[in-house]
Amino acid sequence: MKILVIGGGGREHALVWKLRQSPRVEKIWCAPGNGGISSEADCITVDTGDVAKLAALADDLQPDLTIVGPELPLVNGIGDAFLQRGRAIIAPSRQAAQLEGSKIFAKEFLQRHDIATAKMYGAYDSAQDALAGLETVDFPVVIKADGLCAGKGVFLAPDPAAARDFLERAMLRDEFGPGGHRILLEETLQGEELSFIILTDGERYAPLVPTRDHKRAFDGNKGPNTGGMGAYSSDDLLSPPTRDDVLRQVVEPTMRGLAADGIRYQGFLYFGLMLTASGAKVLEFNCRLGDPEAQAIIARMDFDLAEVLSNAAAVQIDPSKLCWKPGASVCVVLASGGYPGKFNTDKLITGLTDLDSDSGVKVLHAGTKRVGASTLTNGGRVLGVTAAAPSIDAALTMTYNAIRKIHFDGMHYRKDIAAQANRVTAAGD
Repeated sequence: MKILVIGGGGREHALVWKLRQSPRVEKIWCAPGNGGISSEADCITVDTGDVAKLAALADDLQPDLTIVGPELPLVNGIGDAFLQRGRAIIAPSRQAAQLEGSKIFAKEFLQRHDIATAKMYGAYDSAQDALAGLETVDFPVVIKADGLCAGKGVFLAPDPAAARDFLERAMLRDEFGPGGHRILLEETLQGEELSFIILTDGERYAPLVPTRDHKRAFDGNKGPNTGGMGAYSSDDLLSPPTRDDVLRQVVEPTMRGLAADGIRYQGFLYFGLMLTASGAKVLEFNCRLGDPEAQAIIARMDFDLAEVLSNAAAVQIDPSKLCWKPGASVCVVLASGGYPGKFNTDKLITGLTDLDSDSGVKVLHAGTKRVGASTLTNGGRVLGVTAAAPSIDAALTMTYNAIRKIHFDGMHYRKDIAAQANRVTAAGD
């Protein structure tokens, strides 16, 4: 098999790393890739939002399968474009990708199919109407930008002043671009958040292991939202009865709803859940693997990913083939100083060669580039240090021990990843 992976972050590096382990895989391209991926696949510079250029690239390369990492090409219709050319791809249709591309579309879908979710106070196209809508809500209130905002378009407003500030930034100061021009206000749910992802061929589906991510920039869930500062997966993250409830009350009604609406869905479908006292409720959908959830999930895969994805693209998925390493996995993101705000790039990364290749730790690159023999920072989230082990404690120890060997100017990371697992109160030093 020859495989094209689209994207250039830690999720895509994890995909390339796992795909390379398959005896079926002969060649991997990654567009655009990054400094770490370049040592494991042929990287090709391309704008991932430009579907026409991606389709032309596939025409030139002739991959047997294309796997899409980020959301922008999905929302822009890459799934439709490739299928029209008869190309195998892991991607939902443009219409299906609106589950992520529009929070309002997703909320209306959930309501239409009676799938548990937070109560919606209202959706607004103007700042004036949204500000007036604040008079009718209970605080704290969740404010969601309707469109894509790189994981930063959701805000839990504790009071009216904070809510007005976010609305003005989104709708008047254009801080989030077009994605912030429409706004959704909804109730705040109480409980534990969980990321539950499935792979579907459009007819059948296979659940992946559950994960929990850490969105806030700093320890103790403080600071601004980010694209994700770390994630973990463990056997006891989701009890069997709760897992059965999630499948019965959330996943299966969603699949039926998509079919009833005539929406073709093939690929990864991410359910962002709140496990409340009254059951699981959907916070959001993503139409792809999460990042850094993908890193934690892929570290636990005990199956041939290339085979499973090829079968999914051919509408022949076999859920029984998805086997998992017991225990736990952890991914801790090393970020540039200032992230998720302004940050500098081109900082030299040292210590990567000091990590023993058989240590059980994989350093997955995100915002990096290669210049000669050096690896430099080239983004906000720079590296995702990832390990799988028989227990969450062991995975944490391996991960943070590896982090101590890595350095770049301004490097910061959370030291409390997986603290919610009730096994540790802090990790690292």
